[in-house]
Amino acid sequence: MVSSEYERRIAARFATFDQDGNGYIDREDFNVAAKALLTEFATTARSDKGQALYAGAEAFWQGMAGIADRDGDQRITRDEFVNGAVKRLRDNPDRFAEIARPFLHAAIDVADRDGDGRATVEDTARVLTILGVAEELARAAAAALDADGDGKVGEADIVPAFARYFTVPE
Repeated sequence: MVSSEYERRIAARFATFDQDGNGYIDREDFNVAAKALLTEFATTARSDKGQALYAGAEAFWQGMAGIADRDGDQRITRDEFVNGAVKRLRDNPDRFAEIARPFLHAAIDVADRDGDGRATVEDTARVLTILGVAEELARAAAAALDADGDGKVGEADIVPAFARYFTVPE
């Protein structure tokens, strides 16, 4: 049986993906997230970074839809998310990391101001906030991702943490 605490956590994760709050996750939610990140970091959609972010968003959507869209309607309902994606991905968090990696890599690249492949903790918090994480939690999470204390967060830091967050155990 699924605990109420688990349900609450999963509902929060679902809301993070449901960017427009219409009650389901679809391709547009991933595009909205990409557009918001590009706007936040003053990056054009036609730039290499912008194109990579949209390609990563599409890959992430395709991966999620392939795992969770059980009825093939190109939408993931909360029920499909909880009973499909989360349970499948919980059993294989590495799979979730792999479908999220292109988007996360591109998001870090958009936030990377000096071209070293990593974003500052502050800019990582901005990314998380744009993706729907509460600002205070985003700041704390970004700081925790900086395991070596150098003030930077890279793909190697964020991808496994993202997978752990979304593949939360019961």
